[in-house]
Amino acid sequence: MSGSLLSRLAGPVAVAAGVLIVGAQLVMLPFDPKDHVATTTAVPFQLAGVAYFVGFLALMVFLVAAHGWLEEDAGRLGVAATVAAVVGTMALGGDLWFETFAVPWLADEVPNAFDESPTVLLGLGALASYWLFAIGWVVYGVATLRTAAPVVIAGAIAVGGLLGFQALLSPWAVPLGLAVAALGTWLTRTRTATTDGSAAGTATPEPVGR
Repeated sequence: MSGSLLSRLAGPVAVAAGVLIVGAQLVMLPFDPKDHVATTTAVPFQLAGVAYFVGFLALMVFLVAAHGWLEEDAGRLGVAATVAAVVGTMALGGDLWFETFAVPWLADEVPNAFDESPTVLLGLGALASYWLFAIGWVVYGVATLRTAAPVVIAGAIAVGGLLGFQALLSPWAVPLGLAVAALGTWLTRTRTATTDGSAAGTATPEPVGR
């Protein structure tokens, strides 16, 4: 894995992303997603939405920081996986931004808007963001199988990506959040072990005869 400063953030940022996503979704769990006005105007739900959005920002940083590691181990598949996951996360992140910051305003000012059917363009955009996110993280999980990461973590990312089709609804993003946090923990421990091993291997030997 590259020794750049950004790459060193991959593990910790992945853990942070996982914690934020899982924590936010657990707070959102008791709220009824069909009761748009009551749910989106509830302060705990709004705070959880902000935390969830920050978790998505952390996901994007992780993908950029870890691209060298994935490309080195998985080759072209790693490059494709990073691009697919970035595109999917960006697409659904835009949807999440709207849900987090714009929908509460609509609930306050134009509550009747929730009774209207979405336009074709809005519906297609929403479906595209769901599919791109799911496909991107499934591919990322498959590419991770080509690395030294534990198979169970790679498989969990792929499964979490598949379930991530409904990631805007709690608790469907929890599996992916846990898997990403696990990958971040593994990356951090692997880097620490590699750094310690390198330091031990480059230690100055004691002169013979002393």
